[in-house]
Amino acid sequence: MRTRPRLVYERWTDPVAADILAGGDIEVVKLDLNASDEQGWAALESAHGYQVATRTDVVPVANGAQWLAGQPLVERCRQLLAVCSAGAGYDVIDVEACTRAGIAVCNNSGPGAEAVAEHALGLMLDLAKKITAADRALRGGPLGDRLALRGTQLLGKTLGVVGLGAIGGRLVQLCAPFGMEVLVFDPYVDEKTATAKKVALVGLTELVERSDFVQVTCPLTEETRGLFGVREFAAMKPSAYFITTARGPVHDEAALYDALVNGGIAGAGLDVFHEEPPRQDNPLLRLDNVVATPHVAGITEEAARDIAVATATQWQTIFAGRMPPRLLNPEVWPRYCDRFHEILGIRPTARDTAAVE
Repeated sequence: MRTRPRLVYERWTDPVAADILAGGDIEVVKLDLNASDEQGWAALESAHGYQVATRTDVVPVANGAQWLAGQPLVERCRQLLAVCSAGAGYDVIDVEACTRAGIAVCNNSGPGAEAVAEHALGLMLDLAKKITAADRALRGGPLGDRLALRGTQLLGKTLGVVGLGAIGGRLVQLCAPFGMEVLVFDPYVDEKTATAKKVALVGLTELVERSDFVQVTCPLTEETRGLFGVREFAAMKPSAYFITTARGPVHDEAALYDALVNGGIAGAGLDVFHEEPPRQDNPLLRLDNVVATPHVAGITEEAARDIAVATATQWQTIFAGRMPPRLLNPEVWPRYCDRFHEILGIRPTARDTAAVE
């Protein structure tokens, strides 16, 4: 007989996820980060699916990192079949550890791309037009010479995009009316795709040397950790701006600070930091040529709902015994299917058909 699947979640981005899953075949259990460790582990050790808590959510909680999907959690939760992250980022999940254990890993790339891409464009416009700088000057008064707030335009400038996924691709579309030359660094994009999107594939060195605006929209992986350091910032134009809606560890904060205070680059727009939320004494927050937001690029009413719908429907797909649409480790599929059959009593299928009893 088939076992009823059990899904543990920390929170939904929108209540619609609970509505979609209510009354179905999936038992849904909330993980309370403020409860005792014993209660948390009791829920997770019997879970078949885990909608993993995000790093920003758990770091302020004592021992919060234990609730991330790392090697210790994977080893302890022997019934776990799949883990999913809420958005496109999946650095809260140890993909290799999950793959070794036969656990499917999914994200929810796509539904929040519009929100993040718009935010990235907003940071670029803010820096170019000195909107926040002008607001600070006006409120601080007396204003003095307003010509000192002279900005620049996006029209005809060169945009460098690091990571041409859903977010980077949408950002390119949003920037099209400005007639910008678009350079892209993404080792996983081929020339055919680049041509279709009307962008030029280049190496990272060429991108930072030529771009007036460098936009980082890639995920945090072992390949991208520390991607921007002293060398990359030194290669940028003194008039260029660095903007990131990716993850903090993709860039070296100390190297960025030095480039900003020494005139190596003109400014930065930051939605992500190494420590989140950033400490009030973070030196980057004291700079007038920095515009900062607290990892809110993807937080809009529309994105929250879209992500929640995608999250809930993906879990329905998983526990119906079908291949999830945003599977990050497809190589796990054969072993995952064996474990799924052993634990839940049905064998998944990669086709859009009913699972096999």
